[in-house]
Amino acid sequence: MGAYPLAAAFAAVEDDETSWASAARAGDRAAFGRLCDRHRRCVRGILLARAPRQELDDLAQEVFLRALRALDTLRDATSFGPWLSAIARNVATDRLRRGPAPNRLPDELPGGDPTDGQATAILAEIRRLPETYRETMMLRLVQGLTGPEIAAETGMTPGSVRVHLHRGMKLLREALQARGAHVG
Repeated sequence: MGAYPLAAAFAAVEDDETSWASAARAGDRAAFGRLCDRHRRCVRGILLARAPRQELDDLAQEVFLRALRALDTLRDATSFGPWLSAIARNVATDRLRRGPAPNRLPDELPGGDPTDGQATAILAEIRRLPETYRETMMLRLVQGLTGPEIAAETGMTPGSVRVHLHRGMKLLREALQARGAHVG
C-alpha cells in the first residue's frame, strides 16, 4: 500500500461513484440505486434544513425520482453529489412555494420522550440560522456527515465547509444559551 492509504481509498470510492453515475446515465437502475443509497443522508439533511420534518420521506422520494428522470442532464459523472444536492434544494424550494400542508400535526405533541423535545428545540434553532450555515449544520449535526463528506456532497470547498460549521456552531450555541439549553 502507498504512503497515503486514505487518499487511495477516497480515490477508489470516487472511481466507483463515477462509474455508477456513467452506468446510471446509460440506463442501469441498480447503479442509480447505489448512488441513491450513498447520497441519501445528504439529501435528507438538505431537505430537513428547508422543509417540514413530516414530509421528509415524500420529498426525498421526489428528489430521487426527479434525478432519475433528469439523468441525461448530468454533464459530469464526477459531480453526481453536487448535482443531486441541487435537485434536493429545488425540491425543498418548490415545497415551500406550495405553502403549508393541510391538517399538519404540530412538531411537538404532548407526552413522548423528553429528549425528543430537546432534539426538536435544537432542530428548530438550526432552522433559524441564516441559510448560509443551516444546510452545513444540518448535514453535520443531524445527518452525521464529516466536513470532507459535506464538501464532496455539496460541491463546496473544504475550507468553506469548515468556516460554515464554525460560524454556524457559534450562532447555534448563542441561540441555545439564550433559550437556556446547550449543545456540545
